[in-house]
Amino acid sequence: MDDEPLSEWAERRDAKIGRLRAVPVVSGNGPKGSHLNPEAPRAIERWNGHTWEPHGFAANLAEAKRILYPEANEPPTPGPVPKPLGPGTGRHRKPRTPGADQR
Repeated sequence: MDDEPLSEWAERRDAKIGRLRAVPVVSGNGPKGSHLNPEAPRAIERWNGHTWEPHGFAANLAEAKRILYPEANEPPTPGPVPKPLGPGTGRHRKPRTPGADQR
């Protein structure tokens, strides 16, 4: 059989432990896409390896995103500035045909 070793599966499963998700607190048939009601409150849930458990609460989608993606709230670190392009037509441009400028 082409089954993967149990240790690889367990390692992949354990890597997901601690993952967070935001679920809209809505009535009806259950949660829908987050973009449908961005002002709805969100329950923050944490994966424990077997089930999603309550972890926190957010007042709306923007606050939930700040909790789920804290690295996005930090200002970007300045990196090297790209070198400006020099003169020339560039290799990706079509070659000029003779007489194309004459109309």
